[in-house]
Amino acid sequence: MFDLDKWQEILATMQKNKLRTFLTAFGVFWGIFMLVLLLGAGKGMQNGIEGEFGSFAINSLWVWNGRTSIPHKGLQPGREVNFKAEDLAAIGREVEGVEVVAPRNWLWGEYTLTYKNKNGSFRVLATSPEFFSVDILNLTQGRLLNRNDMFESRKVVVIGNRIKDVLFGPDKDAIGEYINIKGVYFQVVGIFKKEGNNGRFEERAFIPFTLYQTVFNPGRNVHNIAITARPGVSVKAVEEKVRQVLAQRQKFAVEDEQAIGMNNNEEDYKRFQGLFDAIRLFVWVVGTGTLIAGIVGVSNIMLIIVKERTKEIGVRKAIGATPFSIVSLIIQESIVITAFSGYLGLLAGVGLLDGIRYLIDSTGAELPYFTKPGVDVGVALSATVVLVISGAIAGLIPAIKAAQIKPIEALRAD
Repeated sequence: MFDLDKWQEILATMQKNKLRTFLTAFGVFWGIFMLVLLLGAGKGMQNGIEGEFGSFAINSLWVWNGRTSIPHKGLQPGREVNFKAEDLAAIGREVEGVEVVAPRNWLWGEYTLTYKNKNGSFRVLATSPEFFSVDILNLTQGRLLNRNDMFESRKVVVIGNRIKDVLFGPDKDAIGEYINIKGVYFQVVGIFKKEGNNGRFEERAFIPFTLYQTVFNPGRNVHNIAITARPGVSVKAVEEKVRQVLAQRQKFAVEDEQAIGMNNNEEDYKRFQGLFDAIRLFVWVVGTGTLIAGIVGVSNIMLIIVKERTKEIGVRKAIGATPFSIVSLIIQESIVITAFSGYLGLLAGVGLLDGIRYLIDSTGAELPYFTKPGVDVGVALSATVVLVISGAIAGLIPAIKAAQIKPIEALRAD
């Protein structure tokens, strides 16, 4: 039941010892503040790295050619491995668990893309429609490349937002317009936005792979192979099988690491998740340690308060106060100090994180691997519960001591 007299007594005690109450509360405030700040910063790092991964399928595998370093079946090391379209078909046919296999080539160097009297140097990539399930683009206008573009070798192009701004400006509609790439006119059919890599992702243009091979005559080599595994299939298992298939077709030793390069996005993602788990554990250990130091401070100050009020407690018990009422009084006072100061620390931490996020958003700054710092609602609620429990624990021992005071001894105390 709510006892107004008891709460007035608690507030009066705190006002009587303002400096002591402030110094005691500051320990809890600082513990919660640092815990929230560290958790928010860790969340910002996690968001940043997951954002980088989010632009590519997590279950993806990238393969690129290299040069052999081990003799194999009478062949000398130093041979260059070159992929062909047949290799991609073999991967799709022979590797169980593969969902998508897509090529990616590029025009060497950065070519000048021209629209009327405006131009800019950007990278031109050639690929198939399946590639966009590996390299995920945020389409803002038009469409991506499709199967008809491939079959008919259409002269169409999907451009990044940065290219659109340079060639057409922010207001002009670019869809349906023609731009010149290396003497060939391509119709713009799509515009995409993709954050990361300091804006370089939006400085790319995609054209159909078949058209690239027909118009620019680069030979039959494929520079990169992009692969995704089916749901529930380990990318690691796909990686090993892809290496075996390519080793057999390209005649290099399976254990030759330099013959081809492979990057397993799923393994990288798992490593980062493990790193974040370790960071979160470290933050909780440091934050909890700081919080415990504050709680010990509260407990000590409550012991002093009990000692100072020994005679008063003795009088209370002499006139009929129960041990429970004495315990509840001390514990409530402890909870008030702990919960109030901790809540202020929680607000200060969340406020500082919101301020940092506002500065990042308002200035348009792109910080590598740091995006939208903040704490989850669940963490804030958990911290609140911890504060109340901590306050009760901090006041428990002093309260028990207060309840054990004998009235006659208390009245004799100085």
